Amino acid sequence: MARPKALKLREVLEEIDMSRAAFYRMRARGKAPKLVKLPNGHIRCHRSDLDAWWATRETAA
Repeated sequence: MARPKALKLREVLEEIDMSRAAFYRMRARGKAPKLVKLPNGHIRCHRSDLDAWWATRETAA
C-alpha cells in the first residue's frame, strides 16, 4: 500500500494562499489543517488532512 501524499508546509501555504505568520496564528486558534512533525524535524501535512480542512472551510463559508 502506498504512503499517503505528505505536503511540505510551503506547499500548503501556496495552496491556501496564506503567509506563514497568518497560518501559525490560525493554528494557535485550532483552525488550521493538521500537521505532523517528522523525526528529522520537518513539518508535513497529509493531503487527506488538507482536503478535509478545505471541506470544513467550504461549509463554513
